[in-house]
Amino acid sequence: MVRSAVTIVGASLAGYWAAETLRRDGFEGRISLIGDEPHAPYDRPPLSKKYLAGDLDDDRLALTTAEKLADLQLDLRLGCSATGLDVAGRTLEVGGAAEPFDGLVIATGTRCRTLPGTAGLAGVHTLRTRDDAAAIRDALADGARRLMVVGAGFIGAEVASTAIGRGVEVTMVEALEAPFGRVLGVEMGAVMADVHRHHGVDLRTGVGVEEVLGDGCVAGVRLSDGATLDVDLLIVGIGVVPNTEWLEGSGLTLDNGVVCDGTCLAAPGVVAAGDVARWPNPRYGELMRVEHWDNAVQQGVHAARRLLQSDEEATPFAPVPWFWSDQYDRKVQLAGRPHPDDEVRVVAGSTAEHRFAAFYGRDGRFTAALGMNRPRQVMQSKGLLEAGSSWDEALAFAAEWD
Repeated sequence: MVRSAVTIVGASLAGYWAAETLRRDGFEGRISLIGDEPHAPYDRPPLSKKYLAGDLDDDRLALTTAEKLADLQLDLRLGCSATGLDVAGRTLEVGGAAEPFDGLVIATGTRCRTLPGTAGLAGVHTLRTRDDAAAIRDALADGARRLMVVGAGFIGAEVASTAIGRGVEVTMVEALEAPFGRVLGVEMGAVMADVHRHHGVDLRTGVGVEEVLGDGCVAGVRLSDGATLDVDLLIVGIGVVPNTEWLEGSGLTLDNGVVCDGTCLAAPGVVAAGDVARWPNPRYGELMRVEHWDNAVQQGVHAARRLLQSDEEATPFAPVPWFWSDQYDRKVQLAGRPHPDDEVRVVAGSTAEHRFAAFYGRDGRFTAALGMNRPRQVMQSKGLLEAGSSWDEALAFAAEWD
């Protein structure tokens, strides 16, 4: 598919890799990369870990060097937001002004959910951007010592881990009976809970936030079980919402993201990638939206290439999801698509020692592998998942470990 120009909306991981792929593959037309943040493309995983801890400066967050970014010869438009799209009319609205587009990559990601009644209350934060992380880091440096994390997902857990490392008193509140329960299930969620309690986190499960207390600045939190806790820093990690409001009325299908076909095509000449994209992964036979670093990279690459391909040349995007999380001295990795009701079997190591590999299976199928400080086994398991190994085949393979 011959195109004279490509516009990429979203200058984070997926958007950057789309631009880099186009140039690497020989595209010589104009590439416009539009991002609503004032910063050049940067990496997000360190925000809740080394950057929050103060061990990483701004320059080391960059996805690439200034020289390499310049070599891509981009029309880089930072601090600039897309505000509308007309697919049929082939126009994109940027900052209220309409401009034509030829090919379009939508990579606008997600934003954090917030707690009702906390708008404008100092000391309450979400963590999505570099500026978010810097504000939390500065609050910790200024003496905040009673931290509450609402939501025991992976971002919340990483913030708790980093804060413990800085000597902060941490309470983590989770509405589910086990942290990570929707992803890992109750059994492995309990293992994760044990890791945090072992490191001194006051983890409270099966409880929510009833009210955030304070006059101008957070001072405490009343929980749904009646407990009231003093708090001087509150981090909210209760999930994200795809950034699709600007696409309403565009002609695209919006349903918990931008709905694409199996090749990442959302409409003729329009593709989506990263956290905002929802597509039918043929490997799993379901529409999915994946919020992981590896998926953003791979889908950014795939979507960019799809934009220049004919329908006959296009191929499905069918990855095995994979991600990692660093918490304390543990590296947690998950490959595959587990379900909370899957059978779970520890195939190497010990959950009591917080160093193990566990397999998930359902209806004779091997669905996922979870590892804690077992990177080699997880990556080998990812290969089994990519090959479509059965439950019995996966267990037989794991029997050769240890």
